[in-house]
Amino acid sequence: MSRAPRPPLAWTPVLAGGALIVLAVIGLLARPLLPVDETRYLAVAWSMWIHGDWLVPHLNGAAYADKPPLLFWLFHLGWALFGVNDWWPRLVPALFAAGSVALMAPLAQLLWPDAETGTARWTPAAAAPLILAACLLWSLYATLVMFDMVLAFFALLGVYALARAWRRGLARDWALLGVAIGLGVLAKGPVILLHILPLAILAPWWTGGTLGMSRTRWYVALAAAVLLGAALALAWALPAAQAGGPDYAHAIFWGQTADRMVDSFAHQRPWWWYLPLLPVFLFPWLLWPPLWRALVHWRAEQAAGDAGLWFCLAWVVPTFAAFSLISGKQPHYVLPLLPGFALLAARLLAPTVRQDRTAGGRWYDGVPVALVLAALGGALIAVTTRAGPGGGAPWGPDWIGRISPGWGVLLIAAGLAVVLVARVPRASQVRVLAPLSALLVATFYVGLMHPVYARYDLRPAAREIGALQRQGNAVAQVGAYYGEYQFLGRLRHPLTVLRPAQASAWVRAHPTGFVVVYYSHGLPRAAPAPVYSQPYRTRTLAIWPAAVLAARPQLLNAS
Repeated sequence: MSRAPRPPLAWTPVLAGGALIVLAVIGLLARPLLPVDETRYLAVAWSMWIHGDWLVPHLNGAAYADKPPLLFWLFHLGWALFGVNDWWPRLVPALFAAGSVALMAPLAQLLWPDAETGTARWTPAAAAPLILAACLLWSLYATLVMFDMVLAFFALLGVYALARAWRRGLARDWALLGVAIGLGVLAKGPVILLHILPLAILAPWWTGGTLGMSRTRWYVALAAAVLLGAALALAWALPAAQAGGPDYAHAIFWGQTADRMVDSFAHQRPWWWYLPLLPVFLFPWLLWPPLWRALVHWRAEQAAGDAGLWFCLAWVVPTFAAFSLISGKQPHYVLPLLPGFALLAARLLAPTVRQDRTAGGRWYDGVPVALVLAALGGALIAVTTRAGPGGGAPWGPDWIGRISPGWGVLLIAAGLAVVLVARVPRASQVRVLAPLSALLVATFYVGLMHPVYARYDLRPAAREIGALQRQGNAVAQVGAYYGEYQFLGRLRHPLTVLRPAQASAWVRAHPTGFVVVYYSHGLPRAAPAPVYSQPYRTRTLAIWPAAVLAARPQLLNAS
């Protein structure tokens, strides 16, 4: 009895998810925790850990209401199992990114069950995980210690639960939606609703009226799921508000909603800000001509009867429009929408790929992507080969001379490979395009970040501050402080944050203390040697004894 051939992309969820974890490990080895976001979030988790306060996060001794605690709890879970370390928090986003990739195949099977029958060699369920994992924005944020990849996972889990509720209408599907909403709120606040509710509310539209239940029952079940999610979030928020006090209660109940909305409009970015960035976010797919040809050739009658296609449009378009209208914009805000794009791309490509199993593509299919890679590679070679005789660049930072031009050659070679495979079948082209985003992220970390590792590595300074605190010394910093040293130095006491006008009085009141000062143009001339100093980004960090600063107050003036 002959066995049906296995679709060639059947293992893509495993391979793509594994590649994201490997990429996170590369970042772990090639770069330090980056100030100020990564070090800040680890500082909050460390404060909760040492004080045993699982309800109210703190940053440098003050309640931290900017983010809910789920990510910090996840860090604690790994620390409880493996001991306190910095590698586990850096793997958590990659694990959630891989989990989202794993959800793509079952979601595609729910949206297009007919596409999974027979022996078709390309299906949306097989292709969508690969397309998602290969998006540049997804590959990058899988390696960063931030909240957005966790939010993206629970948003996708909620979308998956909605698809199950549509196909089956079981109570446990709605319960899964409620759990996804609740955990999404605990991951990054009520913004999870913006990723789920438009799709759920528009269900009669994208199903063409074939909900499988009455509209009343659908919306009642949706309301019950939202209430379940709210109950899960309130199980933390109510006791946290009581423990944190009125200011903290106001911050977590209003700061994440009304106040955050007002603040977002205070930071103006035009409505079209995301549009020119989409080719970067979705690299390489928006630069691949077969995807555009598939969109042009998609028949209207095919789209009219494709509820899965309308499902994805109702998921992506309203939410993208909402984020475009809100003037506070960041690249990671649209990260949870990338799975919807990947499903749309996989569905659009499926008919043309199945019709083109053996014939090759067109000669220019790889040219746009190749030109981008060649331009990046050429710019990298040009920058690094113009280094001065001392290893630096006379027109730029001295660390440019430590970057190898070989990384530019590698990018050009990758572009050439994309051109050479343009005539192979499109499924094979997808396999060649898929590693490119990972290559760019790895090049950034190993080729560019690693040579400047020391300029972003605050561990030596943090350890020095930790040693000073353990000796009983008070330590202050002039200027803004975002917890950069708390976790890296395993500090158990906050730093005193001083405005420049306060610094002189503080050093006189704490003659045995120490002060951290940043200088934009190196240490002041004729200054004595500080207790510790190091380059930090484009500045110089110095730790001074308070007695020295009291005698030389000019050293408190960061230049």
